[in-house]
Amino acid sequence: MRPALLLFLACATWASAAEKSARDFLKKPDAWYASAEAKETAAILLSYQADSGGWPKNTDTVTKAYAGKRADLQATFDNGATLDELRFLARVFNATKAEAYRQAFDRGLAHVLVAQYAHGGWPQYYPLSKQYHRHVTFNDNSMVRIMEFVREVKHDARYAFVDAKQRDACQTAFDKGLACILKCQILVEGKPTVWCAQHDAQTLLPTQARSYELPSFSGSESVGIARLLMSLDQPTPEVKASIEAAVQWLKQHKVTGLRIETVADSKASKGKDRVVVKDPKAPALWARFYDLKTGQPYFCDRDGIPKPALADIGHERRNGYSWYGEYARDLLEKDYPKWKQANP
Repeated sequence: MRPALLLFLACATWASAAEKSARDFLKKPDAWYASAEAKETAAILLSYQADSGGWPKNTDTVTKAYAGKRADLQATFDNGATLDELRFLARVFNATKAEAYRQAFDRGLAHVLVAQYAHGGWPQYYPLSKQYHRHVTFNDNSMVRIMEFVREVKHDARYAFVDAKQRDACQTAFDKGLACILKCQILVEGKPTVWCAQHDAQTLLPTQARSYELPSFSGSESVGIARLLMSLDQPTPEVKASIEAAVQWLKQHKVTGLRIETVADSKASKGKDRVVVKDPKAPALWARFYDLKTGQPYFCDRDGIPKPALADIGHERRNGYSWYGEYARDLLEKDYPKWKQANP
């Protein structure tokens, strides 16, 4: 058993019903991280750390200690996994100075850094999978979150305990990630546009993930990437051009006059269905995916056949995935004008 687990691996559970992940604990007062509750939560969290140094996704890592085989834990960056656990450990170490937390953090940070490809991209899972998880993953802002984290480690005082070489390595990783983002931006007739939700690990071209996530322009993930680029101090001309191109594409591809409603349907699973309603007063929407050839929104069942309308796909995928959203609204109305004022 790891030293950290010997600290507080008791049977009691302090986490409330509302606290089911490390993220739920990141806004506690600084003094709380030295408490018995924080230490026990940390011990539980450490029981889920995989041998590779990362953590699994969609798992309650703070309520009850893991009792399974460690080899079964699959470390990932998807859905914020691994990164929030490391943020939590940094806070507990700063409050307690217990070496076990620092060692666990160091292992996790090493995992983040070693997972990066030479070209700067990050996969969704590491160690690498033979499936789509190996691709450079922007889906659900996975790579953006990683880059935000390594930037934190380099610049945030909370990580002053991290070895200087590792902090410098985080800056190098961020810079390589930025270069990868610029290389991945999809060109149409030589002009940059936006990004796909995932790009091939070798060629960096748009590629498929799950059967209904086809190579495409992403109306969602591209927003997170553009926002990350806008956060850079003293952006280079190349970064500025990338932002301007993405903003222009998003402006051109907004969907107007439509509203998404969830309606009662006694014949449907769970008694409801999602429908598209015409509404000239509705706020602008963006589709999750746009066809690479036509530039039009597409919708897809698990058979992998794209359809032009949400109503054309089956109930399961129509109601079980985010196909439309106000993804770019705040970026275009708030973030971009503010950025443009600072970067004329």
